[in-house]
Amino acid sequence: MGPCDKGFSDLCQESWNPTDVGGVPSALSFNTAVSFVTNTNWQNYGGESTMSHLTQMAGLAVQNFVSAGVGIAVAIALVRGLARRRSPTIGNFWVDLTRATTRVLLPLAFVGALVLVSQGVVQNFSGGTEATTLDGASQVIPGGPVASQEAIKELGTNGGGFYNANSAHPFENPNGITNLVQLLLILAIPFALTFTFGTLVKDRRQGWVVFAAMFVLWLGSVLAATAFETSGNPLLDDRGADQTATATQSGGNMEGKETRFGPAASGLYAATTTGTSTGAVNAAHDSFTPGGGAVPLVNMMLGEVSPGGVGTGLYGMLVFALLAVFIAGLMVGRTPEYLGKKIQAAEMKLVVLYILAAPVAALAFTAASVLLGSAKTSILNPGPHGLTEVAYAFASAANNNGSAFGGLTGNTDWFNTTLGLAMLVGRFLLVVPVLAIAGSLAKKQPVPVTAGTFPTSTPLFTGLLAGVVVIVVGLTFFPVLALGPLVEQLGL
Repeated sequence: MGPCDKGFSDLCQESWNPTDVGGVPSALSFNTAVSFVTNTNWQNYGGESTMSHLTQMAGLAVQNFVSAGVGIAVAIALVRGLARRRSPTIGNFWVDLTRATTRVLLPLAFVGALVLVSQGVVQNFSGGTEATTLDGASQVIPGGPVASQEAIKELGTNGGGFYNANSAHPFENPNGITNLVQLLLILAIPFALTFTFGTLVKDRRQGWVVFAAMFVLWLGSVLAATAFETSGNPLLDDRGADQTATATQSGGNMEGKETRFGPAASGLYAATTTGTSTGAVNAAHDSFTPGGGAVPLVNMMLGEVSPGGVGTGLYGMLVFALLAVFIAGLMVGRTPEYLGKKIQAAEMKLVVLYILAAPVAALAFTAASVLLGSAKTSILNPGPHGLTEVAYAFASAANNNGSAFGGLTGNTDWFNTTLGLAMLVGRFLLVVPVLAIAGSLAKKQPVPVTAGTFPTSTPLFTGLLAGVVVIVVGLTFFPVLALGPLVEQLGL
């Protein structure tokens, strides 16, 4: 007799909570709820041993769709603010959220899940299969509805894994094909929204400029991460270890890597998931070389705009575009304009609030955590690497990424609470000024283009836009980077 023939409680137990996991502490519950609502998916727990199938599906996976839909809705609202003239509104949130979820996220996630299942990603309601290892020991191999959650985890740039090992687990990411599919799912919507932007403002070149700036930043991070990881660790060279790539070994820094991916694919994956606020991992970021580990850290500090999360990448880059034209206007002595809309004091105050909110939260909580004795006990590695672990955690939370350096024990009351607060700041204190900017711009009448108008659809503006992003981040975060990964890399 199957579970469907039994009572409702038995059905819940056998299919929805087969391993009979219990509740979680209040601080961890707060952290997890905030994490998935804000599209961060930071996890201070092992998914397969802490959450039931029902919680994974009805709680976490649902938020993966909704939080991504919110990002798209906010991005479209800002684009409407730039495109509309003398309009009192910027659209209907619930209509945008429903359309984004049912017309974009659900269909693509369904197809993505089928592709992942075809390659061996698990999709069942099993609590686990008992197997005997080569040593004769007994091992329970966990099952669950993995592929359906994996697809939206990547497509919605969420990142929270069904298993504790995330996409390094062979049930989530079995081979090179699934690794490639996941990368495509991650990048698809953030880059595609740039063309949506160009279409809605009736100037495709504007969309190409934003795309190009995002692509340059993403490609730079990919090249840097793969270069550091494939070059290996100089300290191992000094001890006679062979780190060259041969027919029998991948070469490079293999610490914390899956042999089926190697350092190059791990560097590509890390740069992509931290450039897109996804936070999924197919390797241990804490085991990267200092320079390689600095790449995902810097990606998050950029504000997740390379190409950023679903929706968040587009509206984040558009905020930087407003800052770029303001700087350009100051340089030439003209009132700055973007897509015909004058950028004035009201908009710039909101831009500054947007740019400063996440860094203030990340740096303030980092400083407090390295000063408080009770918080310092969570740091496994003292010195520069320990500082990097803490800075990485709060940069990840404040920028709604969710990846982590494993050397930091985050499941404490202090870190569960402060990381949750950083996530709230990084989501809502950024969404509010974006919507305020959209409403302010929508009310304005576009001004005609003149010979003195600074062009924003040229390669020059692409370079200016990418440069402004890098400079702002450098001025904000260089001290903590210098005391953390840079000094550690120089120590090699």
